[in-house]
Amino acid sequence: MQRASGQQRWPRRFLRPGVGVAAALLVLHGAGIAPGADGAPDGGGNAASACAGLAGLRIDAARIGLPTSGATVDKGSIVAAGEEHRRNGAYCKVEGRIHPVDARAPPIRFQLNLPARWNGKAVQMGGSGYNGTVAAGTGQIDMTPYFPPLWRGYATFGSDSGHERTDAEADFALDEEALRNFGWQHLKKTRDAALHLLRLHYGGPARRVYFAGASTGGREAFTAIQRFPADYDGIVAVAPALNFSGVRLMGVKLGQAAYRRAGGFVPPVKWPLVHGAGLKACDALDGLEDGIVGDVAGCRARAQATLGALRCRGGADLGSHCLSDAQLATVRLLHEGYLLPYTLAHGVRGYEGYNVLAGGDFSGRHGLGRSPRPVKPPTPEANGYLYAQGDDYMKFFVARDPSFESLAFDLDRPGALRARLVELSGTVGAMNPDLSAFAARGGKAIVMHGLADEVISPNQTIAYYQEVQRRLRGAAPVDGFMRLYTVPGFQHGGGPFVPFWDALGALDRWVDGGVAPQVLEAIDIAAPTQGRTRPLCPHPAFPKYLGRGSPDEASSYACAPP
Repeated sequence: MQRASGQQRWPRRFLRPGVGVAAALLVLHGAGIAPGADGAPDGGGNAASACAGLAGLRIDAARIGLPTSGATVDKGSIVAAGEEHRRNGAYCKVEGRIHPVDARAPPIRFQLNLPARWNGKAVQMGGSGYNGTVAAGTGQIDMTPYFPPLWRGYATFGSDSGHERTDAEADFALDEEALRNFGWQHLKKTRDAALHLLRLHYGGPARRVYFAGASTGGREAFTAIQRFPADYDGIVAVAPALNFSGVRLMGVKLGQAAYRRAGGFVPPVKWPLVHGAGLKACDALDGLEDGIVGDVAGCRARAQATLGALRCRGGADLGSHCLSDAQLATVRLLHEGYLLPYTLAHGVRGYEGYNVLAGGDFSGRHGLGRSPRPVKPPTPEANGYLYAQGDDYMKFFVARDPSFESLAFDLDRPGALRARLVELSGTVGAMNPDLSAFAARGGKAIVMHGLADEVISPNQTIAYYQEVQRRLRGAAPVDGFMRLYTVPGFQHGGGPFVPFWDALGALDRWVDGGVAPQVLEAIDIAAPTQGRTRPLCPHPAFPKYLGRGSPDEASSYACAPP
């Protein structure tokens, strides 16, 4: 067992009950704890003039590594040190558009932030969901609360992935160029345009280029190093939606389980019952009963007994204290995932299940809905986040028909749509396990996933990580460039344990200093328990309470094998 190394230890006084996250960040930064930039002076009038002078600049299509019609800078403006809660000097905010090949397709809107105190490095920031809004790059890495990279002297940039969000969210996919941009092409196009402008502004290239993002942004991070391994020195990927098609089809399967099978809908009153059954069976496995299942692997081994304890006598629905057989089938699908009788891109056959019986809580806003009947179109509130997203995917990505009935679609026998399903799984997905080119050029990857995630299954990320190990013939070669941290209690951004940790700093120390991350330490910023610390354990280890010392201190835990 490994104890937390302490290389990321923070004074407890800065994060305590009643202190908001934003306030804590400002206090820490004001105390000089955050790494500073190179100390260059803020830009004055000349800098403002140079920044404004970027407006109207045209970037030739030849400078962008994928087909475009070039790019245009729409605006350049100085953001002063005191604005937007800045604590590290002024920056030049550049806004522009990358023009499509097909004039009917939307442009890729992007933003580039060029700090006056530049540390010589750049971070491309990922998006979320179906994107559609510009990843501005001025805040924290999504789902990774810590000092924003821009505060720390990094030039940052991001885009809207090539479309503007509408009420339908996924309707952009009816345009094939917009779909390809969302899937992968916007990453290269935005990178090339932004780094060209960066070079013009600073008179030289960035010394390091990283990618950081969560969920969709995590998928984008892996897409970047799978498709363009020479372009990036490292990535931070949190809760990556690697198997994008798989999770969308999982939503369709869940919708069908709830609304096509008689009695399959699990009403909201019963989801706390499911969550409670998992805690009752497994909370103590990690040495401490605290509402968090640490030993998720051990808990999943008890799933059949947990399901049995939830079953109503005889299998009929007898009320809110138990689940019928039809309702248990829906929960079982969520727990086990599914397999298709055909293969998607990179050998993918389906989607791994969630930890719904091992600490995952589906009673919140990302749950499975409140209505016993499907509405048209389905909404996250009424019919569940996963089903609503899956229905959109079938309508606009797969069938390209807004009236398509996903509840009636047979995923096991998709007929003429099978080829489209396979094609899309390669276009919008990051399941290629061959990271050898990225590893060979010295790239590094830090990956984190909450084990209680209710949107993107952490077990899918674990399965991908294991496939990378198989492809590269062992754990040791993968440890040389990639580390996976799994966090008990962390959901898709919330949950009973929300880690405050320096992912980008750990990556930078690995890339620049050769210091590989081991056991890290995180401060909990969940409101009820803010300020306690826990080790972040490399997979497959989990934090096990040693039975002595304060349960609020990371030193009272060791990283134990499951």
